[in-house]
Amino acid sequence: MISVWGFYRARFKTALAVQLQYRVALAIWMLGLVLEPIIYLSVWTAVAAGSGGVVNGFTVSDFAAYYIVLLVVQHFTQIWHMWEFDWVIRQGILSGRLLRPIHPIHNDAAENIMYKLLMLVVVVPSVVLLVLLFQPVLNPPLWSALAFVPALLLAGVLAFLVGWCVALAAFWTTRTFAINQVYFIAMFFFSGQVAPLALMPPLLQTLATLLPFRWMVAFPTELLLGRLTVEAALAGFAAQAGWIALSAVFTLLAWRAGIKRYTAMGG
Repeated sequence: MISVWGFYRARFKTALAVQLQYRVALAIWMLGLVLEPIIYLSVWTAVAAGSGGVVNGFTVSDFAAYYIVLLVVQHFTQIWHMWEFDWVIRQGILSGRLLRPIHPIHNDAAENIMYKLLMLVVVVPSVVLLVLLFQPVLNPPLWSALAFVPALLLAGVLAFLVGWCVALAAFWTTRTFAINQVYFIAMFFFSGQVAPLALMPPLLQTLATLLPFRWMVAFPTELLLGRLTVEAALAGFAAQAGWIALSAVFTLLAWRAGIKRYTAMGG
């Protein structure tokens, strides 16, 4: 445990230095993070205004609350390592990481955590500004607001593990762009990102319940908005735990199979 903690401390410092070095790229990521929910919020606000102020029970203020909370949730569930993993394999970088006395997943986990902590300097003032501009309605019951914190943490763990599962496809193909695109398209429709799931067709709502994406994004968002009953919240936590366990097992199996293939090919 001490060695793992020491690795994370060292990796945090390195990741911070890298992020600060590439300030232009960091600024682009920050801009995208803030602009995306603003665009959706503007669209649905216009739709609500054109529909008498309400769309399926969502008022303009409800949409404002949804997308402001969504910004926070998406920040803590961001994962991008599947875009880099095929390059890490092709360039032989993975070989060096395999020589370390710690699993390579910790390298990406440390980088992911550092990025999210660093970006809080943008997320927090952005949320404050959006609250002042759009005047959201956010009155969750106390139990729901408290439950949001563990739900958000579990959502971040789930998103990271599922993303790493997708990344491991790079062991079997040299280009994973198409696979990554399918993943993010599914995330777009089934996580509540493009619209609250309550506004989606029944079939999509059913599929979203069966897939992991809802439990990464929509579930903690709906929890903080106070739109879930206690029973629905407990079911959501069970779904998160189940998908985390399933993703961990699949990651382990895929890693073992993939690393055998990698070393057999002279990696």
